[in-house]
Amino acid sequence: FFFETMCRGEMQSTKAADTAATDKSLDKNRLISRDELRSHNVPQDAWAAVHGRVINITEFARRHPGGDIILLAAGKDATVLFETYHPRGVPTSILDKLQVGKMKDGELPSSFYSWDSDFYKTLRARVVERLDKLNLPRRGGYEIWVKAVFLLAGFWFSLYKMSVNETYWAASLWSVSMGVFAAFIGTCIQHDGNHGAFSTSPALNKVAGWTLDMIGASGFTWEIQHMLGHHPYTNVLDVDEEKRKEAGDDCPMEDKDQESDPDVFSSFPLMRMHPYHKAEWYHRYQHLYAPVLFAFMTLAKVFQQDIEVATTQRLYHIDAKCRYNSILNVLRFWSMKVLSIGYMLAVPCYFHGILGGLGLFLIGHFACGELLATMFIVNHVIEGVSFGKKGESLGLSKDVEFKPTTVSGRTPMEQTRAEAKKAANGGNVKDVPYNDWAAVQCQTSVNWSPGSWFWNHFSGGLSHQIEHHLFPSICHTNYAHIQDVVQKTCEEYGVPYQSEPSLYSAYGKMLSHLKYLGNEKKVA
Repeated sequence: FFFETMCRGEMQSTKAADTAATDKSLDKNRLISRDELRSHNVPQDAWAAVHGRVINITEFARRHPGGDIILLAAGKDATVLFETYHPRGVPTSILDKLQVGKMKDGELPSSFYSWDSDFYKTLRARVVERLDKLNLPRRGGYEIWVKAVFLLAGFWFSLYKMSVNETYWAASLWSVSMGVFAAFIGTCIQHDGNHGAFSTSPALNKVAGWTLDMIGASGFTWEIQHMLGHHPYTNVLDVDEEKRKEAGDDCPMEDKDQESDPDVFSSFPLMRMHPYHKAEWYHRYQHLYAPVLFAFMTLAKVFQQDIEVATTQRLYHIDAKCRYNSILNVLRFWSMKVLSIGYMLAVPCYFHGILGGLGLFLIGHFACGELLATMFIVNHVIEGVSFGKKGESLGLSKDVEFKPTTVSGRTPMEQTRAEAKKAANGGNVKDVPYNDWAAVQCQTSVNWSPGSWFWNHFSGGLSHQIEHHLFPSICHTNYAHIQDVVQKTCEEYGVPYQSEPSLYSAYGKMLSHLKYLGNEKKVA
């Protein structure tokens, strides 16, 4: 039934795309409603909005230099994706050719972000100049490719040794090794691949992204959560949606606001990670039990979230039809689930018995989950980081400048603005809006061991989280080379640039932050 429905949906979508191309695309200034934009939300019929211009990307996806990553924008306001994945810019002539209309005024919800400042434009120009000066490719390169071969070999060798080793304690150590290598495949290969940064070849990027399926999770679900939710709207929460959830009311998908970060309310149950959320009694101890929960992260992704998203074609407030409405994508999803369970669980069970094999499988996942969660959470849930909230219930006018704040209600950017003006000795320092997209990324992200080549490689660029969020399409091997450019530009414009000297320091401040959140009352 599922595939029959999908086939019927694909035929209808193709017919709709043909009709749109012949009847509607002739008038490039035709006004388009939000409902009409959302109706073109599948790979076979994909429209997207960019700064109010609606473009048809269905056919263009086949010749898009970045590959079918562009289809993630199907049926959505893709302004953030458009701006952040093209550091060199996009010729307006391309948009002119793809344009099929314009969004009606007021159809899209008021955005949390402002694009009025030249801060991000200046930052992009300087980063591109640095890469050109060092003759570094923006995407891919021998550093990441050599590392990829080493990590893949390490994963498969560890899996082999885990399975055939007759001594269970030794097999357990190899299971830990397999989990560690799997974590590094996630941060150092698939991460860049699915961001389109592993190579200039769309096919090689697709293969690199597929390695997440190889270790048991789903690259498609990761794209939905990470690239459509977390990256564009870091630490931003739609309070209206949260109130509906608390009341047990799930409004239709077409009424949901896409500007909300799923990571701050979905990555770990039993934890309070955003100051707007209600503090429960058990949150007072979350700084103690959080490290234990971290170990279960990958198990939850593999067996709960992936399957839920694939079968419902949505991830919370995010429409997932841009990936899971394709028969080929669904076949890839389920075939890799079966295959990965086979060689990561069934094979060890054959050699060590059901309980022994299951134990090794869990040990590997616990090692992988603990390492990944440790490197992830310190970047956005830590002392001094800011959070944003939006929604009609806040009672703010459409012209208001949203302002990210810390859990204590402080706005660090007020201080950095003052410092920049003082450093300029009376010179002209333009005020970057608090809700400038790039400035928000800097306010909601934290680096650790900045400038370190080793820790940058170790973490797959996660140690340079600010650079990664500002430039997701740039290969992580470049972040150590552009870090000083980003920091100096932030200081010049009065934008916060927070970093910790080490992962150890960041981890300690993360636990301290969780303790504070667990005892603090809900922010209104």
